Amino acid sequence: MVRLQRVGRKHEPVFRLVLTDSKNSPKSGKFLDILGSYDARRGDKSEFNAEKIKNWMAKGAKVSDTVHNLLIDKKIITGKKINNLPKKLPI
Repeated sequence: MVRLQRVGRKHEPVFRLVLTDSKNSPKSGKFLDILGSYDARRGDKSEFNAEKIKNWMAKGAKVSDTVHNLLIDKKIITGKKINNLPKKLPI
């Protein structure tokens, strides 16, 4: 599973794109490969290794909804964005 791992400080949102087992959380520090980095303040400083990402996806790795939307923004993959906001339930 390809997920984002937070590495920045308070009020400095910086994330690392990591490949991890679906049983491990990204905070645990147990990841298989680093696939890139994402700076939320400066989107142009984001660096993704497109070859590694496509290689792992071809091997069966799934990406989280947020990472899927980021990869579409960077034009690494094509498709529609996924709405990952929770649905409101009626009272």
